[in-house]
Amino acid sequence: MYNSKIIGLGKYVPDNVVTNEDLSTMMDTNDAWITERTGIKERRWVKPGSGDTTATMGVKAAKIAIERAGIDKDDIDFIVFATLSPDMYFPGPGVQVQHALDIKTVGALDVRNQCSGFVYAIAVADNFIKTGMYKNVLVIGSEVHSHGLDKTTRGRGVSVIFGDGAGAAVLTREEDTTKGILSTHLHSQGEHAEELVLVAPGMGKRWVTDILADNDADDESYFPHMNGQFVFKNAVVRFSEVIMEGLAKNNLDKEAIDMLIPHQANLRIAQFIQKKFGLSDDQVFNNIQKYGNTTAASIPIALTEAWEEGKVKEGDTVVLAAFGSGFTWGSVILKW
Repeated sequence: MYNSKIIGLGKYVPDNVVTNEDLSTMMDTNDAWITERTGIKERRWVKPGSGDTTATMGVKAAKIAIERAGIDKDDIDFIVFATLSPDMYFPGPGVQVQHALDIKTVGALDVRNQCSGFVYAIAVADNFIKTGMYKNVLVIGSEVHSHGLDKTTRGRGVSVIFGDGAGAAVLTREEDTTKGILSTHLHSQGEHAEELVLVAPGMGKRWVTDILADNDADDESYFPHMNGQFVFKNAVVRFSEVIMEGLAKNNLDKEAIDMLIPHQANLRIAQFIQKKFGLSDDQVFNNIQKYGNTTAASIPIALTEAWEEGKVKEGDTVVLAAFGSGFTWGSVILKW
């Protein structure tokens, strides 16, 4: 049995910065309202015609991660791609990455677990490596939200939150089981699936033919819906639970945390968890102020930036935690 460890990280975000002031020209909102509720000051949105897509951004982040890992692209044995915003309904972007990077015909798996997608993807990669099936696994989280948001006053409760971007990590085999990923913990509670949902187009309720037949200008089924207060209340509980679960599994207490990187859903959630665990500002990394909520990309972008800034160092105990649509949530405990 092996552990897996992260040996390369990369990120990519579009050049186009959209500030809260910019949003106030599109909808009835303002900087104070957005900042107070979410902590977000700006986000990146892909410009139409720029060539940036969920897949291409994932490729750009992956190239950086592979280079930093010090391996050749053909050393990659498997690809796991987490996203809720694939370029096409099918196939998923994992195979697009395999083609774009000109990697040999390795397997490519797509993970559709929204905000907790990267945590789930890391868990998949970790277990493939632990069993000895693969040695080097490329894990990507990438999202383009901006093309699918309702950028009017009607949709402001959701649209002001989300941004575009991508992050990637290369995991490899580690024979010292005191290092690398120590454990992963995954959960779901589908009874609340429709509290944070995109209904259409989907085979279950409204497919493209239904949308076209109705031709209803007021149809909101193909825009994201979020019961914000309900999601917030569940998130703070599940974040705490799954972090404690991971620490307990490894006989650690909260004082052992050197760096917590939460999914960047809402700065107020991260601050609540920080206070509950008694962590200092130096022990929690947040960048939602710059990028908004990039869903499956948020943790790899944040982890990459924390590492680049020297805030994640060899020997540190690092905790990744996420909660999102599904409801799904999870944590990763690792020794850097």
